[in-house]
Amino acid sequence: MDQIEIHWMWWVIAAVGLGVLEILTLDLVLLMFATGAVAALVASALGGDIVVQVLTFAATSTVMLVFLRPYLLRNLRRRTPLVETNAAANVGRTALTLSEVTDRGGLVKLAGEEWSARTEVTGLVLPADVSVRVVRIDGATAVVGPLQAPGADPPEAPGTSP
Repeated sequence: MDQIEIHWMWWVIAAVGLGVLEILTLDLVLLMFATGAVAALVASALGGDIVVQVLTFAATSTVMLVFLRPYLLRNLRRRTPLVETNAAANVGRTALTLSEVTDRGGLVKLAGEEWSARTEVTGLVLPADVSVRVVRIDGATAVVGPLQAPGADPPEAPGTSP
């Protein structure tokens, strides 16, 4: 086999291998490199030497990463809502204070588990056995706040009038 035949086989192997790995990762990076390998395969088929093939691979992959990948990610995220998982899924949930929670610490029961907790506002004290809202997760600590803003009037019960 001469050198040209060997080069195109390597580009086919690279394109297929990167395509298969992209299916496993689904982050659209390896797909851009696979496209670069296909472009280098075309350069090889047109008789370009190895330097031209490598430059074609690098240029095509770079252009795809910089311009096409962000566009594809935007459209993919627009069509598929982001589903939070792990600790991030707890933000916005209601928790029950197991002990007094201050800006220095406390305990809450969140999603059936005990979490260390603290308030977001300095000086705010949340007593034990009240429902609170998780504002964010900071490491292994749930940052919590009251269910309603301090000073806000409680909602009226249905069917009551002033």
